[in-house]
Amino acid sequence: MQIVTEKLTFGYPKQAIPALFPLDWQVEEGTVAAVIGASGSGKSTLARLLMGFIEPSGGCIKIHGQGKKKGELFPRVGLVMQNPQQQLFGETVLEEVAFAPKNLGFSAAEAESAARSSLEEVGLDPADFLPRNPFTLSGGEKRRVAIAGILAARPRILILDEPTAGLDEPGRRWIMELVRRKNQNEGLTVIWITHQMEEAAELAQSVLVLQKGGSAFYGPVREVFAGEERLAALGLDIPLSAKLVRRLKDAGKPLPALAVTAEEAAAEILAWRGEGGG
Repeated sequence: MQIVTEKLTFGYPKQAIPALFPLDWQVEEGTVAAVIGASGSGKSTLARLLMGFIEPSGGCIKIHGQGKKKGELFPRVGLVMQNPQQQLFGETVLEEVAFAPKNLGFSAAEAESAARSSLEEVGLDPADFLPRNPFTLSGGEKRRVAIAGILAARPRILILDEPTAGLDEPGRRWIMELVRRKNQNEGLTVIWITHQMEEAAELAQSVLVLQKGGSAFYGPVREVFAGEERLAALGLDIPLSAKLVRRLKDAGKPLPALAVTAEEAAAEILAWRGEGGG
C-alpha cells in the first residue's frame, strides 16, 4: 500500500511549537522507507499519526489513496513499538496472538490459523507456545509473541519504531531479516524508524530525515547518505561503512566511495586491493 502525506501537521495541547510541521512525503507500495532524526524530531509522532492513534492538526494522510474517518484507525496498518512485549495482555499466547484477527472479523478457526502461522514466522512452535501464559516467557519470547500478534492481522503496512532498541546483535539481525523477508516475499510496505544509520542503509530504499518536527529532506537512500555535511548539521551521521570508503578516498585511494552498506564497502576495498569485488 502506498502512503502519502500532504501538508501533515500535528501539535500537542499547550505546546507552542508543533510536534510535526507541514510534511509532504510519499512511500511507494512494497518499499522500505527509513525515518531518521535526532530525539524529539517527531519520528514517534509520525508513527502514531500513520496508525490513526492521533488526529492531524492539519493536512492529511492517504493510505492506498484513501483517507480515514475521524477516530478510526487505518486498516491493514500494524505498529511494532520499541518494547512490543509491553503490549501483552492475554492469559494465553493463543488469546494474545488471535486477538487482532478476531477484531478484524476472522472466525475463531481463522484467527487460530493466523495465530499459528504468525508464530511460525517468528520462530516459535505453535504446539508448544499457544497454550502458554505469555507473562511466563523469556524477554525474547515475549517480543516474538508480540510481533506475531501484529503479523497475525495480516497488515499491508508495517511500522517499526526503534525495533532493535536494547537488542543484542543476534536479536537485531533476526528482526531485520524477518522484515526483509516480509517485504521481499509478500510486498509488505515498511516504515523503519531508527537512530541506526547502518540499519537504514541496509534495509531501506528511501530515507526521510526529520528535524524538530519538520522534514529536512527525503529521497533515495544513497542520495540522502551522500549528504554527509548536511546530515552532520542536523546532528546525524552517515553509516560507518560509507564513512570508511569516503575517508579512504579522501586519503587518495582510488575508490568510488559510493558504498553505504558493509557489503558494498567490502566490495569497493577488495576491488581496490586487486582481489576482485566479491
